[in-house]
Amino acid sequence: MVTPVLPHQNNVQQIGYKLLSMLNFKGKKGEEVARTLISTCLWNDSVESKSRAYGVSPQTVRNYVEEQGVEVIEKLLESARKISLKVLKGVKEIDLSIDWTTKTWYGRPVEGLGSSEEGNSWNYATATTKFNGKVLLLAFVTQVKGMTKEEIVKALVEQVVAMGFKIRLITLDAGFYTVDVLNFISQFKYIVAVPVGDVKVFEEFDGDYTTNSKRHRRDEQVEFRLLVYSKEKVRRKSLVYFARTTNLDLSKREVLDLYNKVRGPIETSYRNIKAFLPFTGSTKFVFRTLIFVLALVLYSLYTIFKGEVGREEFRLLLILLFPDLFNPENFTFNIIETLIYTIDLFLRR
Repeated sequence: MVTPVLPHQNNVQQIGYKLLSMLNFKGKKGEEVARTLISTCLWNDSVESKSRAYGVSPQTVRNYVEEQGVEVIEKLLESARKISLKVLKGVKEIDLSIDWTTKTWYGRPVEGLGSSEEGNSWNYATATTKFNGKVLLLAFVTQVKGMTKEEIVKALVEQVVAMGFKIRLITLDAGFYTVDVLNFISQFKYIVAVPVGDVKVFEEFDGDYTTNSKRHRRDEQVEFRLLVYSKEKVRRKSLVYFARTTNLDLSKREVLDLYNKVRGPIETSYRNIKAFLPFTGSTKFVFRTLIFVLALVLYSLYTIFKGEVGREEFRLLLILLFPDLFNPENFTFNIIETLIYTIDLFLRR
């Protein structure tokens, strides 16, 4: 059996108190609302279910978030950026990965400015960098109706530059492949995934290519280096083609490997963020944005201990060390269940 090396208890406890300080709601029920939201993330439960354990009604939680949510979201995002800056202390140049994740809400349409025409989903976009094995959040934006892909990329890049970083390389997936985005990021070194159906090159290729967008004049089109490569689909015994565009002067293989290295971790970060994302029946835009950002902050705090404990171990350690703060209801039953699960996780390491 491998004995796990755990973070010091005081370090984990500091995180718990830091979380409470981040959710600084004003009002006599503000602390109960904060505890409800954090507990919901840690237990992967619903806000409505957990609120009663803290002596507040679901409607009280909703009222606090809807009235103070915008300010709290900004504080949470600032805290997440500070965590990343602390890890990146002394770093001047970074490789940046930009992507978005879509969260769909089932039931009644979400009120507000969601990017979905139906109102049941919208996109959250982030800019991250990987450093010493940690995927760090640097910028965040919620895509609202009418917001273009270029505006999303610009907003994220501006946030990163404002933090004092020089961008060495930007990677984007095929969802950002537009003439406007390519024009904007051409000031940086970049690698962008390209929909093969758009360029219609179905063979191994490494050469110059010019966009043919019907929405832009000929003098607005973008010329770039296009790389097309194939992978064999084993079951169908056929080739599937993929494409990338870049302005890097590297071999085709180096470009493809670099894209995967820089961009791949952002997908993992979204999976980890969603693992902390609680459930709610609220259809308010600000409410659902706040709980996503709170899950994002929990992920950022988890990155501090990346390599010492896994995500689920981190979650359970917080629960075990804060029974009075995060778990007042059915404490005995829940904590025994948590202990058993924690021990099982450690034994499997």
